Amino acid sequence: MKIYLAGPDVFLPDALDIGRRKAEVCARHGLTGLYPLDNAVDVTAGDASLNIFKGNEAMMIEADAVIANLTPFRGPGADAGTVYELGYMAGRGKLCLGYSNHPSSYADRVRELTGVNSRDGRLIDRHGLTVEDFGLTDNLMMIHALDLYGCALVTPQQAPADLWRDLTAFEACVRMAAERLSPAPMRASS
Repeated sequence: MKIYLAGPDVFLPDALDIGRRKAEVCARHGLTGLYPLDNAVDVTAGDASLNIFKGNEAMMIEADAVIANLTPFRGPGADAGTVYELGYMAGRGKLCLGYSNHPSSYADRVRELTGVNSRDGRLIDRHGLTVEDFGLTDNLMMIHALDLYGCALVTPQQAPADLWRDLTAFEACVRMAAERLSPAPMRASS
């Protein structure tokens, strides 16, 4: 079974090593990890971004499931590209799993990054916009896509020392995927 490995890990300076480590974890559980950087794309070509999109889309079509790294990226929420990939896979009815190495709620992270006040029983940011506050780790659309198309978001009790390289929550998702995707044992007929 093939798992598309979505996440902002591709932007890390050691992205290829992270991808290799994730693929090894998948292999230990009898799965094949499809990492976006496995696509051969000439990033200097004029159509590089479209080729990256098409390569990732082909991997998602080939995959049986997605494991999305939803650790907050460049702000209080998950990486936009990863969110798209999760929605794409949910829309195709594929098994969706995700993890975040940052266990706090979305509203708490918004509080840390911007001025948040309470008005009329709701949280608002410094621009007067409502801050989603359902006690969820991220936007309700992602959290419930996982609930309905796979398994609840996996988060640690405490953030690990290295948010980007700790694969404990990722491996928990791989174990769940292996359990869900493995063929049921055949019964002996009497």
